[in-house]
Amino acid sequence: MSNYPQYDSISTVACIGAGTIGGGWAAYFLARGLKVKVWDPAPDAKDRLQVLIDTAWPALTELGLEPGADPHNFTVHTDLAEAVAGVGFVQESAPENLELKRDLLAQLAAASADDVIIGSSTSGYSMTEMAVEAQDPTRLVVGHPFNPPYLIPLVEVVGGEGTDPEATKWASGWYEYIGKSVITMDREVPGFIANRLQEALWREALHMIDNGEATVEQIDASITEGPGLRWALQGPMLTFHLAGGPGGMAHMLDHFGPSLKSPWTRLEAPELTDTLRNDVVAGCERESGTRSINDLVAERDKAIIAIRKIVDSIRSTSVGQP
Repeated sequence: MSNYPQYDSISTVACIGAGTIGGGWAAYFLARGLKVKVWDPAPDAKDRLQVLIDTAWPALTELGLEPGADPHNFTVHTDLAEAVAGVGFVQESAPENLELKRDLLAQLAAASADDVIIGSSTSGYSMTEMAVEAQDPTRLVVGHPFNPPYLIPLVEVVGGEGTDPEATKWASGWYEYIGKSVITMDREVPGFIANRLQEALWREALHMIDNGEATVEQIDASITEGPGLRWALQGPMLTFHLAGGPGGMAHMLDHFGPSLKSPWTRLEAPELTDTLRNDVVAGCERESGTRSINDLVAERDKAIIAIRKIVDSIRSTSVGQP
């Protein structure tokens, strides 16, 4: 990764687009003590951005500010080359329009320095399809955040066919350096990982409403009062690992595997082959590490108690609750 900047040498970054995502990124970078150059052609971009940053700043302050963090340490530009001049990293967060992304990323690759990585906040497009107009796609990487990016730690990182693998490694390391929780994907997948899972739940929820099987309120409560409490710490895979008892995921799959074909969802289930079973079991064992089932249960219970207390406290002081 010697061709790219040292993380601690970067003092200024560029945010391309000052909407909800781009502005959220700007607020986060500012909280990390960086100067931010923002490109947005809208005449009211600066005022809108300042409102967004001011709204995010109390939460960022509570999470912890880096030395030098300043909510006003940004400039707004309408010239793209001016916006990326002298920066060490570029985060593109333009509207989710493929032709727009292609043109903008090509311009950014041409206007930025040869050692500057450009991360895209796209929520669904692959970098391979977005980078087709760029003369040099090697520095173009997907850095997919979750809204609001100043508060949710996850960033999914994946390069395209023309991306330098070292650029992808650099981007993952950069996001980790500034405090993000990073998933470096092994390959491009439409919608990435988390959006694919969200979309599956979303579509099933819409089916249930459409068929009169559940109401909006019931669906939300089924997550916030049920699996959502467990997923916050251990996710869906370790949750099922614990459901297998002392036998873990292996017992879970061997015992409940046949029910994969039961009509519990409109989604088609994969065949539970020996390869799939063994891959899932091995993954749970890697994630568990040296922790036993009892250790994981204790961690889960401690987290659920803490989450429930916090949520109950917020609900008790909320206005307009039914």
